[in-house]
Amino acid sequence: MFNPSRDQVRQFFFDVWAKYRAGQPLAGAEQPALDAVLAHPEYHALLDQPDRYKARDYLPEQGETNPFLHLSMHLAVSEQLSLDQPPGIRERYQRLLNRHGDAMQAQHAVMDCLGEMIWQAQRYQTTFDSAAYLRCLDRTLGES
Repeated sequence: MFNPSRDQVRQFFFDVWAKYRAGQPLAGAEQPALDAVLAHPEYHALLDQPDRYKARDYLPEQGETNPFLHLSMHLAVSEQLSLDQPPGIRERYQRLLNRHGDAMQAQHAVMDCLGEMIWQAQRYQTTFDSAAYLRCLDRTLGES
């Protein structure tokens, strides 16, 4: 399993943005990464300044959202949807998409559950619970 460092993840997003701005072709995970970046114009100026933002800490205690974590979660959701992993995620996402009428809103709803499940796994030092993840999405859909 690929487990990039914080700096590698951040550099990946800086590189994707730089390639896009230079009109260079993208490959592999770069296209879905760019899709997430383009959907978040509030991050564009940050991505134009890697020297300033590569090492910056984002502290939730201060109400800050880590843009690199946020974009990475978009990539995770994109990968889950492409594989339908865990099984049933694609169908739940489609229902969220139908409800919201907007892909970013639907992805953000999925990311709320994904973030909760990651937090739970870290807090209790357990493996990721796919069944709980799907139950969270069902609650989001009002089907608990």
